[in-house]
Amino acid sequence: MDKQTFWKLIETARADADPQEVSARAAELLAGRPEPEIAAAQQVLWDLLAESYRAPLWAAAYVINGGCSDDGFDYFRGWLLTQGQETFETALTDPDSLAAHPAVAGAAAEGLDLEDEGALSIAWTAYEAATGRELPADSFTISYPALDPSWDFDFDDTDETSARLPRLSALFDYS
Repeated sequence: MDKQTFWKLIETARADADPQEVSARAAELLAGRPEPEIAAAQQVLWDLLAESYRAPLWAAAYVINGGCSDDGFDYFRGWLLTQGQETFETALTDPDSLAAHPAVAGAAAEGLDLEDEGALSIAWTAYEAATGRELPADSFTISYPALDPSWDFDFDDTDETSARLPRLSALFDYS
């Protein structure tokens, strides 16, 4: 499985499922594919998670979710994956663009966190459903890049965060 096939899987799941069920639907769809392809999907997912391991995106998650631990950032990026390729890639280049996303606006209005822990285990769930076994541990690796040192500041510093993420900060009244 390559990234484009993975993104097609996510888009199909998005078309078939309620927004809160995209990761579960993606796992169901993936479970119908050949075993090696299911296992390969985990590497694609981890590659996307590594690609999205960026301090500016972490700052955006911090503003959106009212704080963001290490695990919380993983779960936020899981949610971001379920939003599809265009949203994912746009958020990587401009995290502040998430202020225009309907779910982000809804989260601001309702005080909701945007997280999807289940998205992190799409391939695990699919592999177990298809084979009755756990995904082999050697079927994937992950290596996170170093975070951008120019974003090494306390995200509770509202002046700095507001200057770097003005639209999200305004939406979440982060001042």
